[in-house]
Order: sequence, then structure tokens, then C-alpha cells
Amino acid sequence: MTQPAKPRDPLDTVAEMPLEKLQAEAQALRDRLNRFRLALGRHFVDKQPLIDLMLVAAVAQEPLLLVGPPGTAKSDLVIKFKDALGIEGSDYFEYLLTRFTEPSEVLGPIDINELRSGRYIRRERGKLPTARLVFLDEIFKASSAILNSLLTVINERKFYQDGVAVPVKLKMLFAATNEIPEHSELGALKDRFVLKAACRSVQETHFIELLDAGLDSQTNKDLNQKPWVEGHANLEDLLKAHRYLTLLMSRREPRDRELFFRDEVMREFRRVIRTLVREDEVFVSDRKLIKLYRLLRTRAWIVHGGAVEREDLQLLAYLGETREEIDLLEEKVPRLLGIS
Repeated sequence: MTQPAKPRDPLDTVAEMPLEKLQAEAQALRDRLNRFRLALGRHFVDKQPLIDLMLVAAVAQEPLLLVGPPGTAKSDLVIKFKDALGIEGSDYFEYLLTRFTEPSEVLGPIDINELRSGRYIRRERGKLPTARLVFLDEIFKASSAILNSLLTVINERKFYQDGVAVPVKLKMLFAATNEIPEHSELGALKDRFVLKAACRSVQETHFIELLDAGLDSQTNKDLNQKPWVEGHANLEDLLKAHRYLTLLMSRREPRDRELFFRDEVMREFRRVIRTLVREDEVFVSDRKLIKLYRLLRTRAWIVHGGAVEREDLQLLAYLGETREEIDLLEEKVPRLLGIS
């Protein structure tokens, strides 16, 4: 007897939308995404640049690493971001990783019935493979088995079931760490995070605002309220924005950079990268450079809807590989661009 076909997830159809239809929606998409980022920023103290960065990474579908000590709102940023987009159920997965975390806790437990039949199959429902938004806290504390699986998930958007590559639904990956370890075996994973942003304490400069916001946050939690869920944008909007920009960048005549990356801005982009590599020995792989282009285009489209401008090159401040580089670049890049 033929099994009935599973109903198709409406979000999966976004990947088939033509450019013409998306162009007709592009301005409305931008408006919703900008209302979303600005509205969410009002629920934090001095975190608007991080929220903007999260949105750029989410639309570009590039992973983002938040770096900072405990109590600096890393988890809160991700959870409220998820809530404000209306993401719930199996579309979201989060986990606090330790060196004792087993792959089954992240990828799903082994199906015992399948194992008896000689097949190594994981029951992935409710785990990372079925989630579109994933948050991994203390990512660098994970075991080598999990880290190796994550490399495959990030690079190829798949994991293995009984030796067969199976696609995952992952679209957005946020990770957090209290510190960035310098172990060489973590180099490959660190390089997958093109953007690494410091999440800092704000009490020195925003003492009263922090107290007020913290009290509001605790009160909302006690009353089971989520005022940051305002419905400005949703997951479908992010997927449509990604599809739209991907189709624009896929054109060959003329090439995307000829339309959206003027020569003088490209020269500035190249100059800053060369300066950081030569003067500060910042590591910028060829892969990272290509991803930077896509991220810059994404930021330019979201924030002002046009070609990449000098101000968009501020994304280069998030290229640091160590905490020292993160701090250095946060100050140096705006200075190099003359916008500090």
C-alpha cells in the first residue's frame, strides 16, 4: 500500500520563488525587517549594533559568534530574536555544550529498532537537524565528535544517517562563548564564523537604563509576557530576503559587483583588508573574503536598500579571531574608514 505523501512545509516553497515576484515584495520586506530590528533594539540597553549584525547574519544565512562574559545578554539576544520572529517548536533548537555532551543530545538519539536491523539511524526530530534557527552556547567546549559534525552541518548543511548524507533545515546559526580558545584543532570551526562580535557589559555607561531594563525583563518573565513579540517580521520574511539577494547575486550580465559595489568602495574594501592582514596579522581566508562580500551586500540592502557604501564596510570590525583582535578591530576599522 502506497504511503500518503507528507504535506509540504510552506516555508520550503520560498526556495522556488522567482526573482520577479520577490522584486515586487522587496521594498515591503525591507520595511518589515527594519521595523523588526529597531523594535527589538528597544528591549535592550546599547545592543542595537549586535541586533543589526544578527539580522544581517540571519538573512545571509551565515553563522554568528557572540563573545563575552556571563551576564552580558548573549542568550537573551538570541531568545528574544527568535521570539520576535515567531519561531517556535521544531524550527528552533538550543543547547548548552560541555565536553561531556554526547552527539545524541544535539543530533538525536540512535533508533534502537533500526540498530537491531543493522542501520545506524538517529531520531532527529526536535534536535538540530530539524531546526531552522539553532543556538549553541559555549560552542568551543563541545567534544571533537560534535565539532566534526558541526563542520559538516555548517559547510554542507547536511549530516549523516547510516553513511548517507541527509540535508538539515538549518538557516540561521548563532553561537556564544565566554572566551575564544586558541587550540589549533578549533581553527577550522572558528574560520566558519566570519563574524565574531563582542557582547559587553553596559553598566559603566548605562547604569540606570540597565537597572530599569533588567527590572522590566524580570517582571515580563514572572508575568509570562513577551512585549518584544510585535509581529513586524517573521521567518518567511528572512527566507524571502535571502532568496531575493541570492538571485540578484547570481546574475552574470552585468555582474553583481558592477551594479552594487562601486570601484571606489571596492578599493576601500581591499585597502582595509590588506591593512588588517599586514599590520595586525588578522587571518582572512579566501572563503571568508567571499562570504564577506555577501554579508556586505546583505547589510547594504537591509539598511539603505542600495549599493554597498563606506559605512557598510564597518562589518570588517567583526573579523577578529581572538578576543584581543576583536577589541582591536572594533576601534581600528572605523578609524581606517574615517567614520569613528
